[in-house]
Amino acid sequence: MENNSTIRLDSTDIHIIKLLQKNARITNKELAAQLDLTITPVYERVKRLEKTGVIGQYVALIDADKTGKGLMALCMLRLEKHTKDKLAQFEAHVAQIPEVTECYHLAGQYDYHLKILVKDMNAFQDFIVNKLSTNENLANIQSSFVMKKITDTTAVPLG
Repeated sequence: MENNSTIRLDSTDIHIIKLLQKNARITNKELAAQLDLTITPVYERVKRLEKTGVIGQYVALIDADKTGKGLMALCMLRLEKHTKDKLAQFEAHVAQIPEVTECYHLAGQYDYHLKILVKDMNAFQDFIVNKLSTNENLANIQSSFVMKKITDTTAVPLG
């Protein structure tokens, strides 16, 4: 994850972000009412937060269980070779696999951490055999399966 520069946020910006993280569909009118401001300055602040990249996008959060993707696996991967080209090739490969919902390049014992969503264990086996391990630079896969979510948020902790 790149961090080109930190944007200075005041308490009103932080309050706006917190409200949007709870409900991205809140209107500027509703934001203004909760902040005790008029709509125009709230609108301008939200646009500035979007333009500067503090707000990257608005999304709908989907319940994976209700869409038939109830098995979540967390995979720790090691690669054979760590050249720039091999890393880029692996990342491009993983980015094309829809079951991979998150991928992080790590420092430490493993090179990558992947979050995988599939229907069941048979679908996970198919994913490993026919999608992930087709990359010849893969040295080791360590998988764990989520039994229960304790916390699950996309909110960035602020102030």
